[in-house]
Amino acid sequence: MSAPAPAAALTPGERLDKALSRARAARPFTKDAALAVAVAATTLGLYAVLARLAPADASLQVTAAEVWTMGALAAAQGLLLCLRRMRPGLCLALVVAVQLGVIAVAPQIMAQGFGPAIAAYTLGTLASARFAFTAAAVAVVLETGASVAATWGEPGAAVTVLNQLGSSALLYAAASIVGAYVATRRRNWALAQERAEQVLRAARERTERSVRAERTRIARELHDVAAHHLSGMVVQAAAIERLIDRDPAAAKDGAAWIRTQGKETLANLRQVVGLLRERGDAGDGDAPVPGLSALDALVAESRRLGDDVDFAREGEPLVLPPIADISFYRIAQQALTNARQHAPGAPVRLRLAYTDHAVELLAANGSARRAVAEAGHGGTGLVGMRERADLVGAEFAAGRVADGGWSVRLRLAVREADRERQGEAFTKEGKR
Repeated sequence: MSAPAPAAALTPGERLDKALSRARAARPFTKDAALAVAVAATTLGLYAVLARLAPADASLQVTAAEVWTMGALAAAQGLLLCLRRMRPGLCLALVVAVQLGVIAVAPQIMAQGFGPAIAAYTLGTLASARFAFTAAAVAVVLETGASVAATWGEPGAAVTVLNQLGSSALLYAAASIVGAYVATRRRNWALAQERAEQVLRAARERTERSVRAERTRIARELHDVAAHHLSGMVVQAAAIERLIDRDPAAAKDGAAWIRTQGKETLANLRQVVGLLRERGDAGDGDAPVPGLSALDALVAESRRLGDDVDFAREGEPLVLPPIADISFYRIAQQALTNARQHAPGAPVRLRLAYTDHAVELLAANGSARRAVAEAGHGGTGLVGMRERADLVGAEFAAGRVADGGWSVRLRLAVREADRERQGEAFTKEGKR
């Protein structure tokens, strides 16, 4: 998983926004109003200094009264910045209109306050680049036109107009470009954050799915092992209960079998736990798992419990992949367990067929011939069988048959190439 994107450096405007937010000016208009007042006050202070210097510096060619007039107009520009984010286009238009008045008062000064730069920058961050650059071009044309009108017929008018054109073009172009750059960076940063959040969400979802799948796997393994052995123990315990008075020796043999079966159950549970551990955590993790080759032993065990099981193999055996092999075994095991629990005494037919293109398992039992032992009411066996079939991509069907019994059918398609490889593996295994 990729690491979250590093925090981007804050621009001066963003730092000011954060400072205003810390000052409890959380609403955009409130923050912009505070900024507008600060800009207006700063502008008035600068023009107050200029008003003191104007009478003593003849090169400025401006009177103190004109300086105070320009200062008042520039302060008004600063106050208009309260609209910069609510109505950025209107804000720039009003600021430029006031700037035309500043130019009319003293065109030779070419005074550009903070207002035009901030308004153009804000428009660049909020509007499209095309609109922002068009608005900046219009502002340059209007201010240049105002300079032409204010200096018409005066000596040095051309120089003043050119200076005004250069000053306005530089200010508005620079402010608009910086604004557009900041807007692009903000969009990229938002996209990076969104992608990082998507990656984190996807990772959490994958983890949750893995946990759910592992919990299902653990439940399925424990159910298949415990249900098979415990159902046999319940059947045997019921038989011991009937024999304990009239045939103590047989009851004693049955109790010994239950003890042996209990030990086998514990051994199988340890095997399952070992399989569920990561390799290297315990030696049990490498314990062999049952497969189709163990079906004969499974059928023999069922017969020892008194089940009437008819087992047949057909076709040339194949070596299935490990997951498919144990899935076939567990489904056969669960089918025999279900027959013992829900149809005691009924004959069970178990058939494993290998064909050219598939491996098929069929387990069918008739209706119950004696009362069902007290072994609980239905569980998750059928769900577990279906999950195992889905896991290996096999066809699965289960349901009642005409005589009142139950059948389970599992079919796994085998491609010709896989059959050849599996056949070779089976041949090598047989030679060992």
